[in-house]
Amino acid sequence: MKRILAVTGLVLAMAFVAFNQRGPRGGFRGGYSMESLPQANSEIEKKVLSVLDEAQRTGAMYQNVPVTDGRMLRLLTEAVGARNVVEIGTSTGLSGLWLSLALQKTGGKLTTFEYDAGRAATARGHFKKAGVDQIVTVVEGDAHQTIARLKEPIDVLFIDADKEGYVDYLNKLLPLVRPGGLILGHNVGMVNDYDRLVTTNPALETLFYMEGEGLAVTLKKR
Repeated sequence: MKRILAVTGLVLAMAFVAFNQRGPRGGFRGGYSMESLPQANSEIEKKVLSVLDEAQRTGAMYQNVPVTDGRMLRLLTEAVGARNVVEIGTSTGLSGLWLSLALQKTGGKLTTFEYDAGRAATARGHFKKAGVDQIVTVVEGDAHQTIARLKEPIDVLFIDADKEGYVDYLNKLLPLVRPGGLILGHNVGMVNDYDRLVTTNPALETLFYMEGEGLAVTLKKR
């Protein structure tokens, strides 16, 4: 467990150092950019990345996370060895694909909640096309109600849904987040009440990663 915490700290440190080393055109110094898709090192990873690439090139509606944020989701999820990931706000499933890249390595699963039936159907199509549908469960309906069915400890919680609901989601699911687990809030600059909560609760440690659309990366202390 100490190793997982140490890896998490290292990942966060690297992320924030990288942010401070951005070049004048938005990429990283030396020509590297997190806006590019990573290189695949397995056939399943290649398949997932091809679906993400297609969505990026075609400008699919509701690309709920940009590549920059998606890569950080994958990196953090894999770094903590997450086995049980919960996402609030599936949209069309692109963030779920990034999370699945990590879960393919950790042997984990994703449970993702979506209010809109059309988006949920599109997400299921993306998961099937990418070959990760066996590790992803899409739950339709009002997540404020449907998350009550969750009982297992959560390793990573990703919140990217109705902004006015962030605090409610966190209050309901925080007891399930395991000590040493991560809570990732998206578009955090738009949710002042949530930002205030995760920075004033003594049981939480939060840093803000403002590359892309912004993530509040919160560690539940041990």
